[in-house]
Amino acid sequence: MAMLDKFKKKKIQGIDDTEYLTLRDERRISKENAKITREFERNKARKNVPESEYLSEMRDPKNVVEFDDLHTYFYTDIGTVKAVDGVTYDVPQGTTVGIVGESGCGKSVTSLSLMQLVQAPQGQIVSGEIRYLASNGKCYNIAKMPKNEMLHIRGKEIAMIFQEPMTSLNPVFTIGEQMDEVVLLHEEGATAESAKKHSIEMLQLVGIAMPEKVYASYPHELSGGMRQRVMIAMALSCDPRLIIADEPTTALDVTIQAQILDLLRNIKEKINGSIMLITHDLGVIAEMADYVVVMYAGRIIEKGTVREIFHNPKHPYTVGLMRSKPSVNKAVDRLYSIPGQVPNPINMPNHCYFKNRCEKCIGKCDGAYPPMLQFSPTHFAACYLYEEDRDAVFFDALTGKKSE
Repeated sequence: MAMLDKFKKKKIQGIDDTEYLTLRDERRISKENAKITREFERNKARKNVPESEYLSEMRDPKNVVEFDDLHTYFYTDIGTVKAVDGVTYDVPQGTTVGIVGESGCGKSVTSLSLMQLVQAPQGQIVSGEIRYLASNGKCYNIAKMPKNEMLHIRGKEIAMIFQEPMTSLNPVFTIGEQMDEVVLLHEEGATAESAKKHSIEMLQLVGIAMPEKVYASYPHELSGGMRQRVMIAMALSCDPRLIIADEPTTALDVTIQAQILDLLRNIKEKINGSIMLITHDLGVIAEMADYVVVMYAGRIIEKGTVREIFHNPKHPYTVGLMRSKPSVNKAVDRLYSIPGQVPNPINMPNHCYFKNRCEKCIGKCDGAYPPMLQFSPTHFAACYLYEEDRDAVFFDALTGKKSE
């Protein structure tokens, strides 16, 4: 068996291509992770959990959601993936918060953690808090909330528009049947007739022509833009306080994309709700967002208002994202691209994850992960470049002048 382990090795693609994992190591890791996930699942299976265990208090009552040092891991057979590794940011009432970053940086996993939809048993919320201020005035820590209680919030107070509507809609049920289910599940006293009337009204709200025909159609009979509108109508059926839009304009043409964004903006104003907008498109962020959170390899590397992020980016990764954005005012032969690749997320080292791709890397980057430095009341970045002069860059967000 020792010889078998020696020659049958599994290669892990990552920062260091010399890393290998023997079959014996893989079995050991799998066994250890299975033990960890069983313990998590055992805790989640408890019944009659007292409300006091998952009640909390908002740091700022003006916020709808507060992520506080959230850690969401995936326990795989070859190691632990820290998909969300210490994420902290707020979603204020009536605002749009844009979440940007490369694929695999943890944007969607953060939102799925809020919805308690992380794929179990491998995926688990390990630590941290997700505080949500419900319509009843109570603050719930969703990270500790029982599944049966979460059913009263998911879909009613917090709704999610998923990335690909074709795979999110059930192909064997009509649009009407799927929309009616949301109303019948969450609205007290709803009947089949009232649910149908409400669903057709929601289809009209999102700008669908001939809503009765769409109501009776199956998902495959609709175009991509129509399916996306149906997903938005379904998410808005119960007047949620928070809408999570996970790349709502992916694979749509430019005209339909503009219509979907206008629709989201108008609906947010009508219901005075908040939006978490997850996207790769910086143009969408510039148009829609009030605040921006930039994520990389499971951590937040910069956050601030949309003006601060676009006009005064601090982190080299954010600067690289801005440079890679096409511009009509510049004549270039080749678009800029950030060199290198995102590091392997399994068993990440405790140094700056971006240092192997950073053009401004300094010696201190080989040390511990950089702390989050503050440049204004709303602007933060995790980079050693500004550690020396961080006191000099504080300024008043109202006057725009440097503080004394």
